Amino acid sequence: MSEKESVNFIEQIIQNDLAEGKFPDGIKTRFPPEPNGYLHIGHAKSIVLNFGLTQMYKGTTNLRFDDTNPETESTEYVNSIKRDIRWLGYDWEDREYYTSDYFDQLYDFALKLIKEGLAYVDDSDSETILEQKGTVTVPGTESTFRSRSVEENLDLFEGMKKGEFEEGSRVLRAKIDMASPNMHMRDPVIYRIKRMAHHRTGNKWNIYPMYDFAHGQSDSIEEITHSLCTLEFENHRPLYNWLIEKLEIYPSRQIEFARLNLNYTVMSKRKLMQLVEKGVVSGWDDPRMPTISGMRNRGYTPAAIRLFCEKVGIAKRENVIDMSLLEFCVREDLNRVAERRMAVLNPVKLIIENYDEHKEEMLPAINNPEDEAAGEREMPFCRELYVERDDFMEDPPKKFFRLAPGRNVRLKHAFIIHCTGFERDENGELVEIRAEYYPDSRSGSDTSGIKAKGTLHWVSARHADNAVVHMYDRLFKVPEPLADKEVDFLEHVNEDSLEVVKGVKIEPSLTESEALKPFQFLRKGYFVRAENSDGDLPTFNMTVGLRDSWGGKNKK
Repeated sequence: MSEKESVNFIEQIIQNDLAEGKFPDGIKTRFPPEPNGYLHIGHAKSIVLNFGLTQMYKGTTNLRFDDTNPETESTEYVNSIKRDIRWLGYDWEDREYYTSDYFDQLYDFALKLIKEGLAYVDDSDSETILEQKGTVTVPGTESTFRSRSVEENLDLFEGMKKGEFEEGSRVLRAKIDMASPNMHMRDPVIYRIKRMAHHRTGNKWNIYPMYDFAHGQSDSIEEITHSLCTLEFENHRPLYNWLIEKLEIYPSRQIEFARLNLNYTVMSKRKLMQLVEKGVVSGWDDPRMPTISGMRNRGYTPAAIRLFCEKVGIAKRENVIDMSLLEFCVREDLNRVAERRMAVLNPVKLIIENYDEHKEEMLPAINNPEDEAAGEREMPFCRELYVERDDFMEDPPKKFFRLAPGRNVRLKHAFIIHCTGFERDENGELVEIRAEYYPDSRSGSDTSGIKAKGTLHWVSARHADNAVVHMYDRLFKVPEPLADKEVDFLEHVNEDSLEVVKGVKIEPSLTESEALKPFQFLRKGYFVRAENSDGDLPTFNMTVGLRDSWGGKNKK
């Protein structure tokens, strides 16, 4: 996180704390993902915030997996989360923790609450407990089991731990205030029975703490100074503080900020899981997904995502960020780092009639005009080339500066050519363009004096390789797919969000490129070499266009 002229409200809190002499050993934050799915762009904001603050204010950030629900968690998700954080450019060093590391300590905390008359075992079923909670305007009613003795509660809780009771038959509730205006303070459930194996502790436990009980206490155990959460946890803060106070443990402070909401997508793990399970996308790492792994496969860079998170900023009010801002950040970074290459997506043959058919030459091409250190490569040039089919018009309008009969254009890094004719098949399909070149118009040493308004990309027909390109569009057709509660969000899926383009012709240097290496295909956009090829052919995923074509489309 870079220094800014103005600080956000969380930075102001930290600066005030440090000015008052608090935390002489430095601040501590944590990133606490639940290992039940892949991280998405919303998590990236939290990662950048937590690690960025401790970089700015000389502290440390822990990675803590909130693994309190064995039903939905797996090692697969743990590994993917660690990979994503490292890819974003952050390192938790040796501070990798799991809430399951603290199960014994959390159990002792629960015993302390019971012994002090602040927790009780309730035999009510979930529906009854929900009814007892009351409503926002109606106070709750006390459970008939609320008056159990300390001894009975200790005995029953021990039985829950040993597996003597069935799931759903008993829970442990904090004894707070059933008339509290805050629903979370109306005797919340803090432990439930789950008789299933845990991905780390195996079959040791038959009971597991609820998030609200494990969260603050885990923060306290690790002596987290600033526990940063999204706004939906604001109403949970009184319970967070109550538990810390009653247990008399390290007073971590919870601070809430607005979560990241992005249009034309969904962030709910449950909704993302539906997209995967129903085959709408190929997996959690599909390039159309808002997951970090999906964005990596799309060709987004860590620097672009960090820039986006900084531009979005930290606020106290919820808002929806336009996808075009994320794409702007991606373009900004890729323009700086992506090497330029030529690929013809919809090829038609161009014959240079006055070029010796036995001749070929190598022409120097700049790899990246933004980075002199990237150097040059050589591109083969010969009599027969491929150009884009839509770069030719038989009867062009006035401002069409590409190929047309009698028109001049420059071939990038090569020569100026003059279109002399074309051929169509019996169906009217363009099959060949003919032209002549000016030998003294070579790029870098042009002495021809001939002008050409348009410049086209091309590849040598003799040397070009075949490839497959995946072109991507928005995954949803509407900005807010979840806005209408009466309509299944899947009905808003954009069926044209993926177009597989085959028969693409690429320059030879692209064939040997490494996976996930970004390129700018001249005049087409930014692309990345896919990790998994489409058959035997090299495959490239479109990252983003050269311009925000979607914004213009929406305005129309």
